[in-house]
Amino acid sequence: MGATGAVGAELLSILDERKFPIGELRLLASKRSAGTTLDFQGSKIKVEELTHDSFAGIDLVLASAGGSISAEFAPSAVKAGAVVVDNTSKFRMTEGVPLVIPEINGERIKDHKGIIANPNCSTIIMALPVFPLHKAFGVKRVHAATYQAASGAGARAMEELKLETAAVLEGREFHPTVIPHPYAFNVFPHNAPWIPELGYNEEELKMVKETAKIFETDSVKVHATCVRVPVLRAHSEALNVQFEREVSVEEAMAVLANAPGVRILEDAGQNRWPMPLDASGTDPVLVGRMRKDRSQACTLDFWVVGDQIRKGAALNAVQIAERLFA
Repeated sequence: MGATGAVGAELLSILDERKFPIGELRLLASKRSAGTTLDFQGSKIKVEELTHDSFAGIDLVLASAGGSISAEFAPSAVKAGAVVVDNTSKFRMTEGVPLVIPEINGERIKDHKGIIANPNCSTIIMALPVFPLHKAFGVKRVHAATYQAASGAGARAMEELKLETAAVLEGREFHPTVIPHPYAFNVFPHNAPWIPELGYNEEELKMVKETAKIFETDSVKVHATCVRVPVLRAHSEALNVQFEREVSVEEAMAVLANAPGVRILEDAGQNRWPMPLDASGTDPVLVGRMRKDRSQACTLDFWVVGDQIRKGAALNAVQIAERLFA
C-alpha cells in the first residue's frame, strides 16, 4: 500500500536487495496512480487501485500510504488473512499492536493480532543507540534535538526542496504547496500539529510515547525539540543522555561498537563526524562526537544520523517481515 511514494519505492529496492521470498507482488496505490508500472527484479509490474478487495490471497501487507488509508484498509487486509506491517502513525500507540524495532524488541512480533506497527523515523534513529546504553548502564533521561530532512515529508517534499532551492538561487519567486514555510536555506520547528496544552508538537510527542512503549518502561524520560532542515535525505539528532551513574565515553562507545544497527563514524583529528550524506542510502544509524556533558553529572552528549527512508521506515518494516516469516 502506497507503492508509488518515497517509502514504497525504497521498500521495493530493499525487498530486492535482501532477496525477500516473494511468490506474487501486488502494488497498490490511489486511483490516480493505478495503471502506471514500476520496475522490480527486471519486470514491469502494473500498479493497481487500492480497494477493500485487494488482499485476497495475500500473506503480507507493507503499508506506507498514510494513516487515514491504513485506518480504512488495514482491517480489510487482516480480515482477508494478511499480516499488516504498518509504516504510519495510525496503530503505533494502539493497545495490543506491537511497536517494533527488531534490534530492540523483535520478540514482540509474535504478539501481533494482524497488525505490527513501525515506529516513527525519529524514534528509531534515537532508540537504536540509546537502548543498548540503557541496557548496559541505565538511562534516566534523553534530551533530543532533531534535524529532520525533507524525506520525512515524502517524495513531493523532497522535490519541492529542489525546486525551491533552484528558485532562490535564481532570484525567482516560489510558492510552496507541500511544506508550509520557506524551506530552502531555512530551518524551523517541525510543522507537525502543535499541542498547546502540552507544549509539544505531534512529532516530538511521538518520540516521548513511542520510546516508552518500545523500551517497556516509563523510567526513561524523553524530551524532544524537532526541527526541519533543508536536507534532502537522512535525519540527524543531537542526543543528551543522563545515566544512573557516571559513564565514560570509552565505556559507552565500547557498547555502541557492538550494538546491532549502529556504526561509529568519526575522525576527531580531522574534526569529522557523521553527516546526512554519509547515512543516505545506507542501513546503520551512525554515531559520533560523543563527549561528557560538563554542565551535568552522569551525562553524555553525542550525535546520530540515520537514513529516514531506510532504517527510519522501509528497512525496519522489511526486517519485521523477515522475522515474521522466518
